[in-house]
Amino acid sequence: MRLDDEQESSNFEVRSGEGGGGFGLPIGMAFGRGGIGCGGIIIVAILGLIFGVNPLQLFGGTDNGSPGGFQGPAPTEQADRTLSPVEHTSLKVLGSTERVWGALFEQAGSHYAPTTLVFYPGGTRSGCGFAKSAMGPFYCPNDDRIFLDTSFFDELKTRFGAPGDFAQAYVIAHEVGHHVQDLNGLLDKVRAQEAGLDERGANALQVNVELQADCYAGVWAANDKNLLEPGDAEAGLRAAAAVGDDTIQKASQGYVVPEGFTHGSAAQRQHWLKVGLDSGDPAKCDTFGD
Repeated sequence: MRLDDEQESSNFEVRSGEGGGGFGLPIGMAFGRGGIGCGGIIIVAILGLIFGVNPLQLFGGTDNGSPGGFQGPAPTEQADRTLSPVEHTSLKVLGSTERVWGALFEQAGSHYAPTTLVFYPGGTRSGCGFAKSAMGPFYCPNDDRIFLDTSFFDELKTRFGAPGDFAQAYVIAHEVGHHVQDLNGLLDKVRAQEAGLDERGANALQVNVELQADCYAGVWAANDKNLLEPGDAEAGLRAAAAVGDDTIQKASQGYVVPEGFTHGSAAQRQHWLKVGLDSGDPAKCDTFGD
């Protein structure tokens, strides 16, 4: 990617990180609608199953008695340290998303309020519960923040076979896509719809949310005309396939259960990322009506 001239976002926090004792998993994490029970926690930790916003967080899930549940914004703890090169790159990507989405919202007669990117090592508190790095990046609508331990990018490269700076940018842009959904009221609408559905219906609704965030990631990249270099789009598509539910289910249990999908298959994730990349139009990202 061509990021040398991109201005870094100033909307970030650096946390010192906290140990995991006593907090448990974020709200609904590894329990409930995604088809992962207590025995799946280790699989989640190894494979980073929860990529993107945790569906049960935005759908008003509960923490099943875990003391790690938070109902409001979590207190912040700033760490006094120098940013790493990958964090600087992440902030350039975030700065690009702010510029692109700011323009798109303005064209639609609205205002884009940027999200905040929280860097943390190991674990930290969020408005959606305790975050652990093994869970992968996620957006928490309760405090309008993206939580990222950049060690996930190493996992993306070594475990998921998706190296490259654009693969990393896709991760961040996907989370920003959830923030866009939060701003335009989509997450509130989905929460209301989910309340009357069974597990299978709720899972299908969650898949639509995630696929739209993939599409929005493509929209961002398409609208930053000077961003992409040869091979970048292909790297993003590989990353999308690597975190498909079917890919992860095959790796973790050896077979695929489509009814348990919460983020979409590899083919679906690639398709919707490409829709965004090809069109550059958020209106084309109607994963609910397609």
